[in-house]
Amino acid sequence: MSLESTERALVLASASPRRAALLAQIGIVPAAVIPPNIDEAPSLGESAQGLALRLARAKLASVAPAGRFVMAADTVVAAGRRILPKTEDRDTARRMLALLSGRRHRVLTAVVLAAPDGRQAERLCETVVALARLSGEQMAAYLASGEWRGKAGGYAIQGRAAAFVRWISGSYSNVVGLPLFEVAQLLRGFGWHIP
Repeated sequence: MSLESTERALVLASASPRRAALLAQIGIVPAAVIPPNIDEAPSLGESAQGLALRLARAKLASVAPAGRFVMAADTVVAAGRRILPKTEDRDTARRMLALLSGRRHRVLTAVVLAAPDGRQAERLCETVVALARLSGEQMAAYLASGEWRGKAGGYAIQGRAAAFVRWISGSYSNVVGLPLFEVAQLLRGFGWHIP
């Protein structure tokens, strides 16, 4: 346990191993990681910001063990007003890479934290990412890697796709899946000691 007492045990409502690994970078090891079971489909006309916040809140509500700190997060990738799906098949990944090639897009992560006493707080973090124009050869090689599987927008910035990123504006860890500065602020606001 990263903190001094079990009262400070944190439950992470997430199916993402990346989020637990990111928390470990700042010295927090969740007492439990519980994958939430919710419908993640966007509502008609829903904004990327609205979707991220709604899903993070729903994940928290679906897990929420009493007497524990619980954190939930959701990451949404948007190109313009278009919300990009998690890529589960090669054709979707190809379309996402073609759409993002040579342009900028936004990565939004909503983080919601609940305390044992019922208090809640949330943060929304936005990072802008610009990808280089990808050649057919680059796209084919990336698709062959399989790294795109399950990734919103069809790429993982912490992997091979790092070679495609021209620049980012904002939090790198947000693009990976959890904005660590904002997470630390939320936890400190609830009395956690994070060195």
